[in-house]
Amino acid sequence: MADFTLGILGSGQLGRMTIQAAADYGISCHVFAPDANNAPAGEICNTLTEAEYSDQNALNNFYAIVDAVTCEFENVPISALEIAPDHILKSPGVKALATAQNRLIEKETAKLLGIPTAPYWKISSVSDLSDALNTSALNTSNENAILKTAKLGYDGKGQIRTKSGDSPEQLWQKLNTDLAILESFVNFKKEISFLIARNTNGETVIFPPTLNHHENGILVHSSAPVILPQNVLDAGFHYVEIMAHHLGVVGLLAMELFLTEDNTLIFNEIAPRPHNSYHWTIEGCKTSQFHQLVRSVSGLPFGEVKTSRKWHMKNILGQSVSELHSGYSNANSYVHDYGKADPKIDRKMGHITYFE
Repeated sequence: MADFTLGILGSGQLGRMTIQAAADYGISCHVFAPDANNAPAGEICNTLTEAEYSDQNALNNFYAIVDAVTCEFENVPISALEIAPDHILKSPGVKALATAQNRLIEKETAKLLGIPTAPYWKISSVSDLSDALNTSALNTSNENAILKTAKLGYDGKGQIRTKSGDSPEQLWQKLNTDLAILESFVNFKKEISFLIARNTNGETVIFPPTLNHHENGILVHSSAPVILPQNVLDAGFHYVEIMAHHLGVVGLLAMELFLTEDNTLIFNEIAPRPHNSYHWTIEGCKTSQFHQLVRSVSGLPFGEVKTSRKWHMKNILGQSVSELHSGYSNANSYVHDYGKADPKIDRKMGHITYFE
């Protein structure tokens, strides 16, 4: 598809791996981002525009060149996607992007679709927070709720675990926002993610479920496929599919869920983009999540997603960047270095995939 150009809003590692997948189909990629130079995606793209997402002239020039556009992360300003002409295919779509950018809208959408959620409260003042913290609907454990900003939170940022006796005034001051959500803490035994690809015709394909382990709000390890009771598996597939259809997603939609002791799936959040927990699909599936994204926006048919092995993915953070090199010594391992120069604490520098 040498005559097709995919635009990417964002210049991080997800864009980088999307570009690598697009190259397998002869598709050129044009990256647009304010920090694109020397960034993971900016380093390897065919064409680069470094400009602010609010720069309408730069966006118009960008959209004059590309055939489709995808958002590399969910906090791309909605206006940057809305400005695209009607003939440009927009991934994941404005509705999906807007929903993923607001934790309250996320929860309300899940509830509307019949997907179980933990009890939650909209918080816009200290008074709201005080009332919510005192409600009997909260769990009685020491960590009875999680206070999160409604917008712009990721990898554990923008959230505080509350405890009995915490001062609402201090919590609100620490969070430093004008709109938040308070969620009852979920006692879960597993964190599971599901990933679906959907095209413009509404056709879908769902990847095997993945088991995740987080530390300090950051994903550190994933393994797949996770073995689940059939009713749990069916529920997860159903939830991610109805959400994708409801939002009109074109591209990918990941859904994170908690699995409780009684095998109930509880909604956590969505991400309408490639997901960290599915990086194992690059080697583990005939068609990776990045290839499915490219296929969904370029009109190519979906590929196979079954896997015949047990796969693991380990994130390599800034404080353990030396582990990237040690991964080369394992014949069953695949090392992915994102090419980032500054190994900051908790910054995702790469990942290692390996199989059993």
